[in-house]
Amino acid sequence: MIPSKLKRIKLLLLDVDGVLTDGRITYASGNIETKSFNVKDGLGIRLLQSAGIEIGIVTGRTSEALLHRCADLGITMIYDGVKDKGELLPAILSASGCQAQEVAFVGDDLPDIPLLKKVGVGIAVADAHDLVKKTADMVTLQKGGHGAVREICEQILQSKNLWANIVKTWA
Repeated sequence: MIPSKLKRIKLLLLDVDGVLTDGRITYASGNIETKSFNVKDGLGIRLLQSAGIEIGIVTGRTSEALLHRCADLGITMIYDGVKDKGELLPAILSASGCQAQEVAFVGDDLPDIPLLKKVGVGIAVADAHDLVKKTADMVTLQKGGHGAVREICEQILQSKNLWANIVKTWA
């Protein structure tokens, strides 16, 4: 059932802290906030983009580090500082031209639940809160910030029968 749902995905929405990162935030002197992103996740995002699948960010926090990473990956659909992620879906659908069943969202904590319930495929990372895992349609094997997004990207590409050709590029 999940592969058939993943096959319809045209837009992958990602939470940031706990999904694209391991959830840790480091503050350096001078109010500088740093985050660590997984480069394997980055390649997975680029592979999805090259297959015509759009990537968007939906996060409750605002961060210069995130904006820098999004610029590096060519992600322009960024919703940061969001208080109620579930209420944002109509605006996302309007901006993307997608229907709800064509959207997947990856989350890890309680504020993600309202949006997980409204999209075509709700995904929780392996170390997500138990309520998030119970709400999600699928749970990754990898933890947030440790390749969970890459795992999802590959599963979407496999469901669309695109993975084998991608692998041939390097094999």
